Amino acid sequence: MSQSVRRVEYFYVMVRGAADEAGELLGQLAAQNVNLLAMNLTPMGPESTQLTLFPDDSMRLQNAARDARFTLDGPHVAVLLQGEDEMGAIARVHLTLHRAGVEVYASSAVVDGRGFYGYVLYTRPEHAERAIATLRG
Repeated sequence: MSQSVRRVEYFYVMVRGAADEAGELLGQLAAQNVNLLAMNLTPMGPESTQLTLFPDDSMRLQNAARDARFTLDGPHVAVLLQGEDEMGAIARVHLTLHRAGVEVYASSAVVDGRGFYGYVLYTRPEHAERAIATLRG
């Protein structure tokens, strides 16, 4: 199975107001050429949404946030896997990490319908580099 493994940084930002405010923020980022590797939106009550942003270039995101006057929480570290999808691919990742003593406390995966997947793993910050080294074999 072919896969790429890399360290990524992510940031949280809270958006208050109507749910479509998150879309406006994403539009501002796109207008400033911020490329996102991954993103997650989580409702945090009736009037706010938390965005988790995984930029391709953390400094570009931080500059865009400063220009647009919104506050980022981060950077935090995660592991991004991208590879060919096959039965048991994610299970093998977790088994490999478990055997290496790396605790995954959250994750999110998606397949593209063409045979590939993307998988974000949240580990303890001190375990991120071990996770990457372990998964690279």
